Amino acid sequence: MKCPFCGKLNTRVVDSRPGKIEFEVRRRRECQECSKRFTTYERIEQIPIIIVKKDNRREEFNRNKVLTGIKKACEKRAISIDQIEETVDAIERDLRESPEREISSKVVGEKIICVLKEIDDVAYVRFASVYREFKDVADFIAELKGLIPKECQPIEFDTITEKK
Repeated sequence: MKCPFCGKLNTRVVDSRPGKIEFEVRRRRECQECSKRFTTYERIEQIPIIIVKKDNRREEFNRNKVLTGIKKACEKRAISIDQIEETVDAIERDLRESPEREISSKVVGEKIICVLKEIDDVAYVRFASVYREFKDVADFIAELKGLIPKECQPIEFDTITEKK
């Protein structure tokens, strides 16, 4: 393994343990030349998942795209990076366990939306607004009404003016 600090190939494994996700090994390494330590993650190479986009283009599943989208939705919210990583891991695991090798981007987006709805309402609305391409405030209001329990529904403005 090449040292990321000095570029030498003389490194040794100090510690090895299972990673956060299935079929992943986390290795703590030390460079024999510069004595710096670094971590590597090894994963089994798997059959790629192909994502079918809205315009029928096909591309390989990119875990980092999902991670970036969820991070953006959770920005400035009380959600830890570990929870975000676990969410992405669960989504990826779910997709890999599917018998389908080609999966619609709509399926992936809806999985993300369902998970975010359970984690944080604001992150859910942020992601949904981009994913579902909200056009105006009415789209936001319609989505938000679905989040408010029936007993907490606000009084419509029209009903207030009719009572006067």
